[in-house]
Amino acid sequence: QVQLVESGGGLVQPGGSLTLSCAASGFTFSTYSLSWYRQALGKGRELVGTITSTGSSTNFADSVKGRFTISRDHTKNTVYLQMNSLKPEDTAVYYCVVLGVPSTSLPYDYWGQGTQVTVSS
Repeated sequence: QVQLVESGGGLVQPGGSLTLSCAASGFTFSTYSLSWYRQALGKGRELVGTITSTGSSTNFADSVKGRFTISRDHTKNTVYLQMNSLKPEDTAVYYCVVLGVPSTSLPYDYWGQGTQVTVSS
């Protein structure tokens, strides 16, 4: 069964840095793209960025461009979200998502349980 387990969330001061991890299992990790989403209180889920199966293409939302970096380690089946220069508005639950591909063995998206990030002094 597909599993995505986020970790690394917590409390951080404005201007600080934090790295989130997403440990993946139950599918061929190297085959699929993965995304990070976040959801703040009172807001819908927002796409933060996406990394392709090759890691050669990464997209970021305008609000985090230049501050956040997505990477993946195929030897560890893990995706990372490096967050720098954190702002209070970055406070949210962060989710890891594997993007399914129709006609493959993983045709649907799967979401992790999320990890809370709180940016506050």
